[in-house]
Amino acid sequence: MLDRIALIILIIGGLNWGSVGLFKYDLVSYLFGGSAEIITRVIFVLVGLSALWCISLLFRNREHLVSERQHA
Repeated sequence: MLDRIALIILIIGGLNWGSVGLFKYDLVSYLFGGSAEIITRVIFVLVGLSALWCISLLFRNREHLVSERQHA
C-alpha cells in the first residue's frame, strides 16, 4: 500500500515538474499560495520522500513483491 501511495505522489510531482518545464507553470504553488507557503513546501518534501521510497523498488526482489501481493 505504501508503494502505491508513494508512486501516486511521485506521479503528481512529476506531472507538476513537467508543467514547470514545458509551460513555466507550477500548479502546486498556484493552488497553495506560492512556493514559500508551508503547505507547498510540505507537498514538495512529500514528493521528494516518495522519490526516495520508489528508489527502493528498483532493488527489491521481484519474487518477494509477488508474494506480498498474494498475501494482501
